Amino acid sequence: MYNTMNQQQQQQQQGYPNLANPGQDPKLLQALQSTFARVDNNGDGRISAVELREALRMLGLHYFNEETCRLLVNLHDFDGNGMPDGTIDIQEFVSMWTYINQWRAHFQSFDADGSGSIDTNELQQALYRFGFNLTHELVSLLIRKYDRYGQGSITFDSFVQCCVTVQGLTRSFRQFDHTGTGIIQISYHDFLRLVMTQNI
Repeated sequence: MYNTMNQQQQQQQQGYPNLANPGQDPKLLQALQSTFARVDNNGDGRISAVELREALRMLGLHYFNEETCRLLVNLHDFDGNGMPDGTIDIQEFVSMWTYINQWRAHFQSFDADGSGSIDTNELQQALYRFGFNLTHELVSLLIRKYDRYGQGSITFDSFVQCCVTVQGLTRSFRQFDHTGTGIIQISYHDFLRLVMTQNI
């Protein structure tokens, strides 16, 4: 159940993950701003998932697929109107870069053999560190869903996609879990609305 977590885990999940301030490194911030400007093809100060993928490639991350980039954009598109428009601005891009590097550090800490992938047990431990106490059966299902190569493990971009999906679904679930018990009663109408408003 998602609610069976200690205080430290709850704090991690609120920030998901716990982030440093990217503005502390002026050179990094300058590099991110320069990269953002290069991929902002129409100069409107916002980039799409396709442009994000190109930006990440320029920054040395060649392995992100377009679906993962779309999920990342939706996660960081904070325009405040409740419905992301599928683009992010420079501040959201900088925040995203910090998230990605934090995720990468966590991923590498569980990729003990340096193979570039993690298996079911390692994913379960990683999600637990983020505050998601999922059963082995459910984590196995996640592995099967995001294992693009049929090897019983997932690569880093799939790991990010998996984490973003779990986070988004958990946020939606919490809208109906008013008592924090991990159990909800939901009408058919509310269920459809929950599903149709997902940005994952």
